[in-house]
Amino acid sequence: MPIKALTLDTGGTILDWHGGISRALAAAGARRGLTADWHELTNEYRRRSLKAIVGLVHPEFNFDDVHRKVLDEVIAQFRLDALTAEDRDAIWRTWHALDAWPDFPVALARLRRKYIVSSLTLLTTSLVIDVSKRNGFDWDAIISCEMIGIYKTRPEAYRTAAKWLQLDPSEIMMVACHNFDLNAARMRLQERLCQTSGGMGSRRTAGSDPQPRARPGRGHVSGIGRTSGRVNCCSRPRRACNQAGPGGR
Repeated sequence: MPIKALTLDTGGTILDWHGGISRALAAAGARRGLTADWHELTNEYRRRSLKAIVGLVHPEFNFDDVHRKVLDEVIAQFRLDALTAEDRDAIWRTWHALDAWPDFPVALARLRRKYIVSSLTLLTTSLVIDVSKRNGFDWDAIISCEMIGIYKTRPEAYRTAAKWLQLDPSEIMMVACHNFDLNAARMRLQERLCQTSGGMGSRRTAGSDPQPRARPGRGHVSGIGRTSGRVNCCSRPRRACNQAGPGGR
């Protein structure tokens, strides 16, 4: 079947979460005279947050709640207790004000000329709305696992997205920089796949355990824009398409 829709992971693939959150942490630390490896802290924050939400079924909390709880945990781990409630709230709210990789808005418009393009994300609905307004995204649909009640990498999350789009999974291409996301779509649903470089840096760790590796100056590669130019490169199920950006795969 021809590809009719693209479902895009959003937080790790489209948004510069590492840059935004590390800057917010550093700014809060500067206000209190604190120093730390803000990049390491940001990676640990993201890693723990993902592990706390991936694969859940009908939790009584959402990803915003996870981000707030885990923030307190990593602040304690890094001995930054001088950060006030006001500081922590400012860091937490940064998730709703993240910038996208600069090539994405144009790529999104280009992709929508031919395909249905939907967000398929672990992030909360309100977060995706906020960052979409901030960055000028014009989606055909926003599908948050919060709406479904079942979180990726559960097969029900992908199946429900296909059902809501009234498409067979073979008519949908999952676009993500997360190996664990692509592996779930491929192994469980036979969805078509495209792996694009994104917010985890130019070198990714394979496997199902989410381990962001972003470091200063290595967060952005123009994978999503290049994907928009040759998105039909993955014509068969069970094949991942690597769009390597500057700096390598």
